[in-house]
Amino acid sequence: MKQVGIISGKGGTGKTVLTASLATLAENAVFADCDVDASDLHLLLQPKVTTAEDFAGGEEAVIDPVLCTGCRECLDVCRFDALSMNEESVAIVDSYACEGCRTCSLVCPENAVSMQRKTAGQWFRSESSYGPMLHARLIPGEDNSGKLVTKVKNEAKSLAVEKNKDWILVDGPPGIGCPVLSALAELDYVIVITEPTPSGYHDLNRVAEVIKQFRIRAGVVINKHDLNPETASEIEALAGKLGFDMAGKIPFSRNVGEAIRQGVPYIKYAEDEVSRAILSVWETIQDFLFEERVGADTPANNINTKEQER
Repeated sequence: MKQVGIISGKGGTGKTVLTASLATLAENAVFADCDVDASDLHLLLQPKVTTAEDFAGGEEAVIDPVLCTGCRECLDVCRFDALSMNEESVAIVDSYACEGCRTCSLVCPENAVSMQRKTAGQWFRSESSYGPMLHARLIPGEDNSGKLVTKVKNEAKSLAVEKNKDWILVDGPPGIGCPVLSALAELDYVIVITEPTPSGYHDLNRVAEVIKQFRIRAGVVINKHDLNPETASEIEALAGKLGFDMAGKIPFSRNVGEAIRQGVPYIKYAEDEVSRAILSVWETIQDFLFEERVGADTPANNINTKEQER
């Protein structure tokens, strides 16, 4: 079983559009949407939810109004301004501001404050026309998105083992934060999709530093490469310098927006240069993963060797 992830330095680069199309090509696969803060792979794969379970995040303070005497000691120690007094001089908690630090529960002389787990979101197991899918929804303002990503990945892996699947395809979060670190864990290959802009060049450099820590072989896909050929060439050169594979270049097409509007993976929407480029990306990923030679002399492996020597 191989685990392949698709990430990007920022949102809006075409990560989910690419993932949805690869999902139609990856036979005998499980799909995991790990962009839990803004999951949208389901909008293109149109799965039917078969299981939905709550995800418990951190703790929050809960105040018993019967025991509270309004002494305000909890208000004095709360660093997050999560506590206030109501008209009855009873302390109340702003659940969005509470960080679950427990300080208020420690200073309350009446033991009126308790800590309770709160629901931070939900995770789902679904069935699409292309295979089973794991995804999640984090409640806006909640933390622990990295833990929810891990939950989605673990459920996807368990299902893949149970169903004897050949692939796990991970739609990762954008950026370089904690959710991205969780998404990168245990991957066999990662694709970084970027655009031919100065920010795309910069983001590739940023993401590369994170990927190197995981020692994962990586490839770069340049989306809309023909809109700025000069910068696209610079990004391609940077990919080689970083030791990343050049996994593909996808041309610009106005049809992509229409495919998204209709909720259809692009490769199922049109047969054109874009869909052929996406097909080439998938073939290239397989070539890199299943090449007969171990690849000890490839730039990516040379980087890993140098890192180990340090």
